Amino acid sequence: MKKLIRLFTIVSVFSFGHQTFAQCDISEGEVTIVVHTDAFGNEGYWQLLPSGNDCGDGTIFEGENELVGCDGAGNRDNPPGGYPNNADIIEGPWCLPLGNSYDIIYTDDWGDGGFSFDVLVNGYQIATFEGLGLGGTYTFVVEEPPLYDLSVYESNLFEYIETGDYDLEAKVFNRGTETITSFDLNYSVDGGATETHNVASVSIPNYSSITVEHSIAIDLPIEGMYNIKVWADNINIGNEDLYNVNDTLNKEIQVGPGTVNDIESYIDSPVLPTLIAGTGESIDDPTDLDFHPTLTNMELWVVNRGTEGTGSNTTTIFNAGEEGQTSINKEDGNAWHFMSLTTGIAFSQNGNFGTSPGVYDANHDGGSAFTGPSLWSSDMAIYAEPSGGNGSHLDMLHASPYCQGIAAEKDNVFWIFDGYTNDIVRYDFAEDHGPGNDYHGDAIIRRYSDDEVQKDPASQIVSHLILDDEKKWLYVVDHGNQRVIRIDITTGSDIGGTPNYPNPEPVIEYTEYTGYTQELVVSGLIKPSGIDVIDDRMIVSEYETGEIIIYDISSMPATELSRISTDLNSVQGVKIGPKGKIWFVDQNSDGVYRLDHQFASVDNNEQSSFAVYPNPSNGLINIASNALTNGKVEIRNVIGELVYSSSYSGSNEMIELETANGLYFVSIYDNNSNIIGTEKVIINK
Repeated sequence: MKKLIRLFTIVSVFSFGHQTFAQCDISEGEVTIVVHTDAFGNEGYWQLLPSGNDCGDGTIFEGENELVGCDGAGNRDNPPGGYPNNADIIEGPWCLPLGNSYDIIYTDDWGDGGFSFDVLVNGYQIATFEGLGLGGTYTFVVEEPPLYDLSVYESNLFEYIETGDYDLEAKVFNRGTETITSFDLNYSVDGGATETHNVASVSIPNYSSITVEHSIAIDLPIEGMYNIKVWADNINIGNEDLYNVNDTLNKEIQVGPGTVNDIESYIDSPVLPTLIAGTGESIDDPTDLDFHPTLTNMELWVVNRGTEGTGSNTTTIFNAGEEGQTSINKEDGNAWHFMSLTTGIAFSQNGNFGTSPGVYDANHDGGSAFTGPSLWSSDMAIYAEPSGGNGSHLDMLHASPYCQGIAAEKDNVFWIFDGYTNDIVRYDFAEDHGPGNDYHGDAIIRRYSDDEVQKDPASQIVSHLILDDEKKWLYVVDHGNQRVIRIDITTGSDIGGTPNYPNPEPVIEYTEYTGYTQELVVSGLIKPSGIDVIDDRMIVSEYETGEIIIYDISSMPATELSRISTDLNSVQGVKIGPKGKIWFVDQNSDGVYRLDHQFASVDNNEQSSFAVYPNPSNGLINIASNALTNGKVEIRNVIGELVYSSSYSGSNEMIELETANGLYFVSIYDNNSNIIGTEKVIINK
């Protein structure tokens, strides 16, 4: 759908009439094909043939590049010639018998797709075909669309939504010949009463779409599974849809709880980090984490920085921190380009996620900068699986070197901290181009440049950012200026000037925004990195001290409420999990942690007279004490369960602890069972 508006403009410019053309017989239709090339027009070749014929058999028309030919898919010969780059080429017309089927056979030299084909019959568009990967065969029938054919093809009803009132938005698409000026948008829940919203004073021409918000919110107060049906009728006051197969959108959705706000329980309360995943789960130099939007799955994604040459990888933890936890580590085949030295990961409600590469140039060839955020599917059958072309990424834009962190707004819209230009940038990928392809022309990029932010000059500590629950304030860790700021994303406007970074590729919009509302949230930080917000509470991680700071953001500047020590020294991304717990990643210990309330049965004695090392440990730990020669040692987990006990003699003791990864408490007692002290140790095998 991403080229619908553009194509209609082309049709208007070239004056295709909406009637049977005089040069064709009454039993024929005039067929025109509009070819849209990508940035590599020389890579594509196609033929128009009777349906079922092999390439080269009964060819009606062939489109450049002939050096690719029928057998050139994936050869990567990079032949000269062919169509221009990023062009719209009108081929035809041909008079073809009505009712007959025809094939477009497309081959791509590089194997990353990129061409698309719009088919028109007698001036009306009937189909769009996206050329993916190596190419393919696309079939159409020569026939005019019906007079009225309005379909509901997409909505904001995602697989998982929270309980409560839900404002329904739906996208409707006109496949008919008549321009639609009014219609009714309807929905029902589990076959119940129909709720109708009349849409008037619109203009939807052939093969175009609009988004409509229903005036009656869907009430979903109880958790569970629901079937929601959305459809359109009463077209142009009283007309029926003449093709009913595509009229209705049916969505099976899960309604469940949202993220719990339990931050108050952390204030001035003894809490300790529990190791959820470590090197055993392929956690290696992690920079960020986020939960999949189906919150009840407790599906946690962690991005590991990797190297510039190989790219980053992800560890997905299922049932994170729960009984039956499992994990999988995956790396895309083209991560070196699309996910290099990744600094952030963020999920949108639609299940796609964005990542931000921390490199100057994703091509790593010493040329000019060419990098920016990437879009991915969380479907394990798509993500990091071969696509025949440029890995499995769904989209990538290239106007922000040294990306710092990433925050989701809605759909395929994300915000990043541009570490090269010191701006905050909003990226709208619009419709994704499919796994491994490369069309970017429908994107919108807006650069917010009123105030300079500064990244870590060493490119080690990430400046993360997050959008609040109301989708209004974007909170940004400005590491270089040791502060947190926030931007009201509902303010600002295009100043009409040229953005301070050159546009490296054709997009629908690339603008500079200014005049927006920005506020200082907190200053005087040391080495801030991670951030998250829920209601009127904000948490920020201090990288080197390992502290997580809790703030009240009900007024500005924010008020500090509490500081939590993690006893770690490289805390990056932080996240408030679905059940209200605070989660974070620590780079040096290669760990994913959850902050849990300390059990009351073990005294947290800050004056302990012994040491436990190394810490973290692979299970072999040493206990050293000059104050005790005989006694007992006990080791307990975070819920107070005894996992080890033995007598203790001498000033040094070595213990091999055969337990799962996590946080443990080592206590020593004298011969009269009086506790001498307790120390924490992290086991990370």
